[in-house]
Amino acid sequence: MKPRNQPNSDDRAVSPVIGVILMVAITVILAAVIGTFVLGLGDQLGDTAPQASFTIESNSTSEITVTKTGGQPIEGSNLVVSVDGQRDGDFGSGSWESGERRNATISNISPAPSGDATVRIIHDPSGNAIYEDTWDFS
Repeated sequence: MKPRNQPNSDDRAVSPVIGVILMVAITVILAAVIGTFVLGLGDQLGDTAPQASFTIESNSTSEITVTKTGGQPIEGSNLVVSVDGQRDGDFGSGSWESGERRNATISNISPAPSGDATVRIIHDPSGNAIYEDTWDFS
């Protein structure tokens, strides 16, 4: 015979199991949120390159003239020219609007480009190339 004040043994196990499941779920969610901030994954979302198009107008072994043909305005000091993987030159400061032409000095490229070379315009804050073309420097 069972004592009257003792609950059924099957009824007692339900609450602790649900409590443990809720505690584990809360711990996993908190660990994910804290891990995101600690690893800095949230900061990387803002480092995307702007969208723009360019055309190389003229060049020499020491200077490239580029026209911005479309896309959003870009701060010129955030852009760097790369010729065959060597970074040199920027496009000055100030907002670069579509239709504007700017020059970039590339005098520190060694050896000086001759013949076909790959020219890239790199958005320095994100590290992404936003323009790439092969240009004849002869």
